[in-house]
Amino acid sequence: MGKVTSLEVAEKAGVSRSAVSRVFTPGASVSKGTAEKVRKAAAALGYRPNVLARSLITGRSRIIGLVVAYLENQFYPEAIERLSNALQVQGYHVLVFMASNDHDATQSVIDELLDYQVDAIIAASVGLSNDLTKRCEDLGIPIVLFNRHQYDARLTSVTSDNVAGGRKLADFLIAGGHRRIAHIAGWEDASTQIDREAGFRAGLEAAGLSLFARGVGNFNFETAQAAAREMFSGSDHPDAVFVANDHMAFAVMDVLRYELGLRVPDDVSVVGYDDVTLSHWPSYNLTTVRQPANRMVAATVDALLARLTQEDEAPRSITLDGPLIIRGSARKPEE
Repeated sequence: MGKVTSLEVAEKAGVSRSAVSRVFTPGASVSKGTAEKVRKAAAALGYRPNVLARSLITGRSRIIGLVVAYLENQFYPEAIERLSNALQVQGYHVLVFMASNDHDATQSVIDELLDYQVDAIIAASVGLSNDLTKRCEDLGIPIVLFNRHQYDARLTSVTSDNVAGGRKLADFLIAGGHRRIAHIAGWEDASTQIDREAGFRAGLEAAGLSLFARGVGNFNFETAQAAAREMFSGSDHPDAVFVANDHMAFAVMDVLRYELGLRVPDDVSVVGYDDVTLSHWPSYNLTTVRQPANRMVAATVDALLARLTQEDEAPRSITLDGPLIIRGSARKPEE
């Protein structure tokens, strides 16, 4: 059987060829009756529109490139699923590429994405070099940073309010009577890490305290385990620790309870950041700051569409507040 053409569909449906094109073009104006006739005829003939051919005509692939550094953290698979679903509703498809936090590696990935003629790029948990940003700008390809920001006026970014979130955790631990308060950081060049720690330190300083101890987990499970072993190996260990994301907090809790024999929260309070699904599980029951993922995804899609349609050409930084979720991994303030 030869490939079915839009002309054959038009003849069977009794409409014009342009009407067939409008039916299969997201956002195009077409009456409900015409759409039903065309789709019925297309199904009967086994017709599928040639997306690649249309992209050559329109200059738009309707593909969004999504670059992400790692998927071990549950926050990102959940967010990517929501982003993909939200963009599909708008007639776009997502092409996911894995990168790292190394600028050279990210440049190579972006080069590949540009080969696919993507309409725009969402960069989740990765930074972009100045040269790479300028190259995309020159090509007219908008970039939105998701859960990361950079001090670059050309880039639109969407994050939770990480500074405020860090401050909320410090205030909560202090109100719970903790004084030997530690921090296990993520990747230290990440804006999320920098802002969370800045807010946390500001909260401690307001109460006349400073960090009792500090380790680095690099947003990695095994590295966070090693940081916990080192931090809590002595008898004079912290009585509370803020771990920079939930993924690492689970690693820290496992080490404290199953390797070092410490009770959570009786001996050590543990708090995290993100509020991923495992945080709700009774085995962790983690006190954490919730990243408002649904609102972050909606803001990212809105900002991206505004840049694509040139309704809003000015890049901007969007910051959304996330609530403190109190569970059982940390000692609670007395009523």
